[in-house]
Amino acid sequence: MAYPSIDRRRLLAAAALGREAGVPGPDPGSGDPLHAITGTIIDISPHLVTIERPDGRESRLIIAPWATVWHGGEVAPADLPVGATVIMRALHERKVVERIWADIARVTGTIVSVEGRKDLTVELHGGPHRGPRTVVIPYRATGRLQVRHPQLEPGYLFDAIGIRQDGTTLALLPATSQPTYPARAVPPPPPAYAGVQPRISGTATWSDAFDEEERGLAYPMMERSDAACPDAGVSCAGLPYLALGSLLQVRNACTDRTANLPIVACGCVAGRFCDRCVECGTSERGRIVELSPSSYVELGGELVKGCFNVQIGLG
Repeated sequence: MAYPSIDRRRLLAAAALGREAGVPGPDPGSGDPLHAITGTIIDISPHLVTIERPDGRESRLIIAPWATVWHGGEVAPADLPVGATVIMRALHERKVVERIWADIARVTGTIVSVEGRKDLTVELHGGPHRGPRTVVIPYRATGRLQVRHPQLEPGYLFDAIGIRQDGTTLALLPATSQPTYPARAVPPPPPAYAGVQPRISGTATWSDAFDEEERGLAYPMMERSDAACPDAGVSCAGLPYLALGSLLQVRNACTDRTANLPIVACGCVAGRFCDRCVECGTSERGRIVELSPSSYVELGGELVKGCFNVQIGLG
């Protein structure tokens, strides 16, 4: 998903501005690090899991007695199928797993069409850099989703969490309450950004559109020509314009974990959600960063919950 030469762009921008380039990665002051590990299950038991990593290596990890596992719902570790794609949160130098999410998917975009009477097939547009995507809402999940997404109509926004199953993405949980306005009618931001705030508060979410094991984020307020994204530069939050490759210091206000993460993509769809996160208090309005799953997990986020309150500043 990332644009080419992100690291080079970051270094050149820092040189042009006469500032230190910053170092990507977690803040050492955030406590014992959390590690996101992705792969495909080769073998699993109640206490051990063996996976094949994206680079072909095998890893064998201990499953902690308190570990939780999600595969469309809470399940026991041994109930996960061989071949499932997992993202895991590990402790103790990547040796002990405390969270496992299997075949998890998130679909975010503007509704293009809805078909079906029981199982609903929803066509979405994920922005010019992500393109179209199809999701099926099983009949058993339609009530839960429509409580928080009442406008299943073309032109409105959609955001759900589910699983990949037999080549189909199933939407099972609403990731947010649907905005009341169409995607093209985002409320305006507050009066002009003054550029003096050291940190900006809002909502952080995650997307499965990043490359496996990628660390980084998508950001809404970017120059359209720079991001090659004609829908960039839209947000109801008072955000400054930043360039690809810029390093942001991202703090999870719920866990007090911080990391320096590069802007690797345009967050044009995230910028159209003028919602709040209520994981630990109520966030300021607006999604200000959309994280890769690995970065989200390493900052202490729970993928099924879908958001956390965040503060950002230049890294």
